[in-house]
Amino acid sequence: QVQLAESGGGSVQAGGSLRLSCAASGRTSSFYVMGWFRQAPGKEREFVATRTRGGLTYYADSVKGRFTISRDNAKNTVYLQMNSLNPEDTAVYYCAGDPRLGVTDKDEYLYWGRGTQVTVSS
Repeated sequence: QVQLAESGGGSVQAGGSLRLSCAASGRTSSFYVMGWFRQAPGKEREFVATRTRGGLTYYADSVKGRFTISRDNAKNTVYLQMNSLNPEDTAVYYCAGDPRLGVTDKDEYLYWGRGTQVTVSS
């Protein structure tokens, strides 16, 4: 059984930074893709950033230049460094992973963490 566990959420003022971590454990081979999604109250879950095992990274336009995704393949761990946070970044952040080549859509991901709350105050 594969489990993903996020950590690092919290409350911060606008302009501040947080670093999220997500570790995969259990019966897992190295995920092809790991990434982050978020869901704000009353909104659908949305893509934030993903990184493939080979190092390809993708970001939502809303976070480009502010967020950085990194990954330790040996540890099956993915990180999200979030800088210049603003209140619009307030959401529950979810880690997701999938071992299959070519997974892109959030509805395709097999494995999800339980989420970590990020709250940004103005």
